[in-house]
Amino acid sequence: MSEPSRTALTSYHESVGARLVDFAGWQMPIQYESIMQEHQATRTAVGLFDISHMGRIDFQGSDAASFLETVVTRRVCELSPGLVRYSLICNEEGGILDDVLIYRYDDGDEVPVQLVVNASNRDKILRWLEDHKTNEDVTWTDQTLQTCMIAVQGPRAIEQVSPLLDQLDPGRLKYYTAMPTNVMGQSGLISRTGYTGEDGMEITVANSLGPDVWNVLVESAAKVNGGPSGLGARDTLRLEAAMPLYGHELTESLTPFDVGLGFAVQFARHEFIGKAKLKDAKDRPSRHRIGLRILGKRPAREHYPVLNDELTIGEVTSGTLSPTLQYPIAMASVEGPCPENGARVAVDVRGSQIEAVVTELPFYRRPTT
Repeated sequence: MSEPSRTALTSYHESVGARLVDFAGWQMPIQYESIMQEHQATRTAVGLFDISHMGRIDFQGSDAASFLETVVTRRVCELSPGLVRYSLICNEEGGILDDVLIYRYDDGDEVPVQLVVNASNRDKILRWLEDHKTNEDVTWTDQTLQTCMIAVQGPRAIEQVSPLLDQLDPGRLKYYTAMPTNVMGQSGLISRTGYTGEDGMEITVANSLGPDVWNVLVESAAKVNGGPSGLGARDTLRLEAAMPLYGHELTESLTPFDVGLGFAVQFARHEFIGKAKLKDAKDRPSRHRIGLRILGKRPAREHYPVLNDELTIGEVTSGTLSPTLQYPIAMASVEGPCPENGARVAVDVRGSQIEAVVTELPFYRRPTT
């Protein structure tokens, strides 16, 4: 069995005693001191996440956008330069192979389109692209091992990023936009998306520059009671924000309409793999993704059965004790008619039926100013 890959920041994680695990073939920090502390720091100030394990695939060629459009469920050619779009890659049956972010740059740029994919699916997606390659003018390069990607998340994220950028106010970037820029005097990419429910930015630079960028951010974040955060806090944060995780809420056996992601499918003026099956599935999803507030103190974990009138209707896909809300929450996948918000169901927690209330998603929304 091969050793897990190391990011440009792994040496830092080791030096501060972070708890490291093998995650999707990468040696990644689960936590530094405590998940609760890192979660709250991100909600109130700023959290720094090493997300270099995420797959980054650069597309080149005059047909880069049109080729990618045949693979993903949303339009790419019509996407204006500088915009980022959430999309899905589906198989011929409409099952979800991955959820991805499409970064659209100017056609005159060396890299007009970039695709960011989940770490656990990178090899699968690279094979999928190769299997469906056409004779168009398009090539792609997997930049995952050559670059470092850092997510800066939280209400004070933008001010933390600003000093790193040359002649660019990151606050001018709108949500779900991206652009090439200089980071600490060297070329890099910056985007404004996130996976925590907070505002924030992602910085992508060469591996050689990654530790310098990280160290500056760590020093700056400490002054506002923020700092490095691991995958544990990333999971509790994304669950509060009801953001699906591949392998939990999303799988190849589910379509986008089974998980409430119909907005990420565009049928008009767009031919893509799985379109025919998804058209059939649009108005008759076989399952539904719902939110649950667990009544009691015991959190519901993945695969715990969800029951209605003693009948099993589905299972929990993600669950935790919410650090922000201070009560257990969960997302679940259920069959049949979707229970209405406010409906009472039960979760089988190791043989005991615990009452739960179907709750509108997301559980948490960041305050607006």
